[in-house]
Amino acid sequence: MKVVATYNIKGGVGKTATAVNLAYEATRAGNRVLLWDLDPQCAATFFFRIKPTVKGGAKRLIESNGSLAAHIRATDHLGLDLVPADFSMRNLDLHLDTRKRPTRRITTLLEPLADQYDIAILDCPPGITLTSESVFAACDALLVPTVPTTLSMRTLDQLISFLADADRPLVLPFVSMIDRRKKLQRDFLAEIFERVPAHLPTVIASTSVIERMGIERAPVAVFAPRSQSALAYRELWADVARRLWA
Repeated sequence: MKVVATYNIKGGVGKTATAVNLAYEATRAGNRVLLWDLDPQCAATFFFRIKPTVKGGAKRLIESNGSLAAHIRATDHLGLDLVPADFSMRNLDLHLDTRKRPTRRITTLLEPLADQYDIAILDCPPGITLTSESVFAACDALLVPTVPTTLSMRTLDQLISFLADADRPLVLPFVSMIDRRKKLQRDFLAEIFERVPAHLPTVIASTSVIERMGIERAPVAVFAPRSQSALAYRELWADVARRLWA
């Protein structure tokens, strides 16, 4: 089982939209997919119409006898399962801090599911925390949505520097929420492709179709399969898959 996290130090960059749409596209491509919502905002859980409940809360999940299997819920899409979040996930760092090897805990929770799924996608909250370090240790790749702003580029540089060790996951940035009508954003796009050679070629535009996900409570390809955004997420999944199974 491959493990990918949608992650950024910065919030509001499209992590959850990416996780939800890529999970759906990976399923369409024939993969058995587990999406794990680690964000206390529970947005991925909401999009898939699953009740935001973690029985026993984050504390029980992180305990030595905790497991993911009891929390897995089927979605409306065959082959795509979800581990929901609830508001207790806001204390995940505190509970991890009580473990002897906190940065190994997410890996340990995922390992028993390795034969049941082809890929696990983790939707992460922002920031560099004990939770994110546990995610880094568990992942094959970090998919990093990067919005066209100076601060977003700065946090990408910080993340790449933090993950400079050879045993860290593959970092796969891509441009998210871009408006090509704006010259400043077009200039940003050219700059990031020049500065970050590993940047994925697919660009996700800022569109009203993506904003409709909150109303439709579904991946874009479900309610707007011919839209530019649906095709872009399909291409993005192809970019990621080529690198995961290279």
